[in-house]
Amino acid sequence: MVKHEKRGSMNNISVIGIGRLGLCFALTLEKAGYNVVGVDIDQSYVDLINSKTLKSSEKDVENYLAKSENFFATTILKNAINHSDLIFVVVATPSLPDGRYNHSQVDALVEKLQAYGASKQQKHFVICCTVMPGYTDSIKEKLEKLNYTVSYNPEFIAQGTILRDQAYPDMVLIGEANPVVGQMIEEVYSKHTLSNPRICRMTPIEAEITKISLNCFLTTKIAYANMVGDIVLQSGGRPDVVLNAIGSDSRIGNKYLRYGYGYGGPCFPRDNRALGIYAEDIHIPAEISKATDKSNELHLEYQIEDFAKSHSVLEQVVFTSVTYKPESTMLVESQQLKYAAGIAKRGFKVLIDERQEVVDEVRMMYGDLFQYKVRN
Repeated sequence: MVKHEKRGSMNNISVIGIGRLGLCFALTLEKAGYNVVGVDIDQSYVDLINSKTLKSSEKDVENYLAKSENFFATTILKNAINHSDLIFVVVATPSLPDGRYNHSQVDALVEKLQAYGASKQQKHFVICCTVMPGYTDSIKEKLEKLNYTVSYNPEFIAQGTILRDQAYPDMVLIGEANPVVGQMIEEVYSKHTLSNPRICRMTPIEAEITKISLNCFLTTKIAYANMVGDIVLQSGGRPDVVLNAIGSDSRIGNKYLRYGYGYGGPCFPRDNRALGIYAEDIHIPAEISKATDKSNELHLEYQIEDFAKSHSVLEQVVFTSVTYKPESTMLVESQQLKYAAGIAKRGFKVLIDERQEVVDEVRMMYGDLFQYKVRN
């Protein structure tokens, strides 16, 4: 059971939404010395957390959980609201069919807070999930009436290295409701980060735009590197040699400037699209966002075509990783998996040599298109 200190103590923090990312954030805060209450709607999941028997494919989660002393999970939202005045919200905001973010889980949370009525003690509602620009301000009026401030504080992490990324961020982005709340959030990060990150404090809408624009720039850099690599390969050259030289210019840098698979995963593709959608909403043509997506598709087509031209269909092709990145088990928009499928559809015998949960998911998606082997 988590230690309970006086309500309002800055030693108390609540995290609403303790899925993969939220659980990592809660455990990071607990390790830094905070008393943390986390909320989830699934009682069986909560029970696994509290009994410290949860199994997770995310690196070091089980170790952090086993060592935690002041983290408690609950399905009762009111417990978390009473526990702390600083409330981080890490619920899911999946993409809608049109590419916008689905804010329904945050909206449902706001409705519950409205049902509770105004808080005697001022509370600070900090949205950590990715949202469309303008969303934080759109719920500000509803929550201000209940004595809540509303801020935006997304994280820049990658699946498979979440705990490490939370400990060693390059930058902390804070869309503050006001300078006092911004300072509270900054102090939380100063206590749990180990990398002396740059703190960027701004308005919520500026932070919302920053979040998706940063990822959009990375997708553009990846797409550019692959485009150049395709050109070099087609010319008989070595992509890595050319890209390493380009990245040696300090104005460009070598990070994310490598030849390989296109970008995928749960963040990059949708953030890139969301920026383009928001730009269109405010009548700004975001052609780079569109071109990056198209370039990513064309690179995959080139990879498949190039492989088919240079290999015999009698060869067996083995993929030891088809997730969007090797450290993760996620298949969301995995270019590696799309590449494997493209080759298999060309008549090649493709063996997927992966972890059990990955094999199970790929089999559900593609059936007998592939051969399968499970590895530990």
